Amino acid sequence: MATHKAKNKSTANRILAIELVVMILLLLAVTTVVSNRTRQSALEHMATVTDERSLIVNNYIQRAEAALTAYSRSAQINNMLRNPDNQKNVQTAQKYTVAYSKDIPFLEGIYASKWTSEVLVHTNPNIAGMITRKTPESLQQLQDAMQEAGNGVYDTGIITSPATHKQIVSMYKAIYDDNKQPIGLVGIGIFTDGLISDLDKLASRDLEQSTYSMIDVSTKQYIFHANSYMIQKEAEIPEVISLCDRFSDPTNFPDTVGNLEFKEDGVDYVSAYSYMPDHNWILMFNDTKREVYGLTYAMRLFLLLFGLLMIGLMLIFHLLNKRAEQTNQRLSSQLVKTEKTKQSLTTAMFQDILTEANNRVSFSMDASQLTPVQDGCYYFIFFNISGFSQINSTYGNDAGDQVLLSTVEALRKVFTTGKIYRTGSDEFLIVVPSEDTTAAYNDIINNVNTAHAILLTPHETPAGQINAEYKIAVAKKSENINASIISSLKDLTNRNGVAVFGQVQYVDLDQTI
Repeated sequence: MATHKAKNKSTANRILAIELVVMILLLLAVTTVVSNRTRQSALEHMATVTDERSLIVNNYIQRAEAALTAYSRSAQINNMLRNPDNQKNVQTAQKYTVAYSKDIPFLEGIYASKWTSEVLVHTNPNIAGMITRKTPESLQQLQDAMQEAGNGVYDTGIITSPATHKQIVSMYKAIYDDNKQPIGLVGIGIFTDGLISDLDKLASRDLEQSTYSMIDVSTKQYIFHANSYMIQKEAEIPEVISLCDRFSDPTNFPDTVGNLEFKEDGVDYVSAYSYMPDHNWILMFNDTKREVYGLTYAMRLFLLLFGLLMIGLMLIFHLLNKRAEQTNQRLSSQLVKTEKTKQSLTTAMFQDILTEANNRVSFSMDASQLTPVQDGCYYFIFFNISGFSQINSTYGNDAGDQVLLSTVEALRKVFTTGKIYRTGSDEFLIVVPSEDTTAAYNDIINNVNTAHAILLTPHETPAGQINAEYKIAVAKKSENINASIISSLKDLTNRNGVAVFGQVQYVDLDQTI
């Protein structure tokens, strides 16, 4: 009898040990997967923001080049350069220069000069007659650079103006006669204030501690930096210096976009960078490692605490089972309970308990697996209950819960082929794979209107019938899908407010990027 009990005890101990090992391995596996997915999502979001900023920089430079090119092609400027001794031509060109400059925002100055760099006309008429290149070497260097650019613009980059001591975008363009011989040049200086203003406006709401910087690869000097005293100073961060060296070395050229981590003033940072080969600049979007990986750290802590709780419960159950008379039966029951608990853990991580819709973590993981479909796309429909907190405070949480349940029920009824996520306390996202056709678009919009009509009818709740209003947005996207699409839809609904029936806010994200 004693031998039989000892055998049962040994078997129970072995089963417990196996359960603990399995639980720890499961915890480690889930923690690793979720951490990697949330980390990758954060890095992809930073890369998107960096690409947007690099596009702004390129567009700013291109606008300046376009302004200078248009100026160089004007008849007034060409007539003057062909006959610079004709004072009437000079006066006409001067008037044109002053009038033209009024339409260029953030202009420091635009001018035309002889091939010898003697200024003929300028935004500031007092500068006429000045020679901008006083040494033969500097003049020859400028002339060679312009001729190498041919009919294009010679872009000297972002420099500190010797006249105003402010940062400007500086560029030149040669003017040729009918025999393709240079007869003069035009130049322009655009203050970077407008560019900085555009970059500052593009704030990242999810990364409040973020900053951006831009560095010249050839000199390793900062063009922009969060700390103004670092502008025009060489980088001191080893990782940034190494990145500049790699872009300077054609044999070890990295990808034009990527991420790096570094430490500055004792703080760990994560940076997404984008290299602009036309200008040999690197634009960097930086934020503290703690903020970028905040969700990752939170998920790790949650899973760790949940795992420890489960292990503790398993130990408690085992101690209780040891005291039971029917050890084998109780052990079998415990195994069933443990399996159900593991399933509950998975459900709790990826599913909303109240509505049984998928949660935001589930969407973050699913979004990265939405691969491009041939001749197809994905529609993202966003419903936000307007004033939901007021419903809770006025009618009670039970009534508010019923509004959430009836909202999900209506969405399931209409969007039968879509997957529904609860991405916030009062936010729901439906992902619908679809053909990329006008007919498919019309079906989506019709379904949105149908769902909206259902949701505008009073909700039956324990507190009686409650009317609810919704903010609605629809987006289409076919590739490069990630969790940041929720922020885009939120911004769209916040800008447009409560939805008007029959007027769906729609955006094609493939066209806006």
